[in-house]
Amino acid sequence: MRPWQVWRFCDDKAGHDHQSQGLLEALARLRPVESLTLNPLSTAQTLLSLMSGNMLEWRALPDPDLLIGAGHRTHLALFAARRCRGGKAIVLMRPTLPFSLFDLCLIPDHDAPPSRPNILPTRGALNHLQPSAMLEPDRGLLLIGGPSAHFGWDSAELHQQIAAILSANPAIRWTLTTSRRTPPDFLDAPMDPRLTVVPVASTGPDWLPEQLAHAGQAWVTADSVSMVYEALTVGAAVGILDMPQQRPSRVSRGLAQLADQGWVTPFADWRQHQTLRRPPQTFNEAERCARWIVDRWSA
Repeated sequence: MRPWQVWRFCDDKAGHDHQSQGLLEALARLRPVESLTLNPLSTAQTLLSLMSGNMLEWRALPDPDLLIGAGHRTHLALFAARRCRGGKAIVLMRPTLPFSLFDLCLIPDHDAPPSRPNILPTRGALNHLQPSAMLEPDRGLLLIGGPSAHFGWDSAELHQQIAAILSANPAIRWTLTTSRRTPPDFLDAPMDPRLTVVPVASTGPDWLPEQLAHAGQAWVTADSVSMVYEALTVGAAVGILDMPQQRPSRVSRGLAQLADQGWVTPFADWRQHQTLRRPPQTFNEAERCARWIVDRWSA
């Protein structure tokens, strides 16, 4: 089988890179691929390529079968490469250009994508993690984010939620980590001695995936939606730590939908029954999307 030539455009944002890398790795598990990672050309260079019909900067590269990109800066590059060099263009998340310019748009449900033949809704953002066979029931993670456009912050309330979780699960070995958005004074409060605290400054790029691969359960603050989907992907039981909601948003709607479908347990629900639901089935959106692509475009 001839390998697919894949051009993957990256905008140097880690969250976007994880999404496109997750899809690329999932494709590679299903069929042979050869990939190149490219930074988008400047807007001026890209427009010049569109007008001339040539992409001189990449003329030595093999013609692509697939073009993949996540993030605003990749959208025009995807379209220009598709127009000048061929291949099918796949955009992750809602694009800023018309949907019709792409062969496939992978758009999270919470962004309310329209129903069109070239749009495949996804449950949240794709990621590069895989279901884990190493989950340990006696290991738990507490993943703390910070204030955002959608959620406020209440350190005292979060500490109360964490204390309740630790008290109800004395046999679990807990690790807590923060994010770049976590207010510095959050870690100034006294911590339960059973809790291992690893500030974000002490973690590397592989630390969280390694921890998630072993955590039987993970509690994630409501603002950290990408971590929610990563924890679901490895197969952990996932709880949502409550945060003050600024206003109804696509993020809060997405979390409410996950809770209604039994994927996650909000803290308010857990407090009533002290039961953390496990995912009802395997959660692997990158794999599902890759299989959709291979089934339809491998002929």
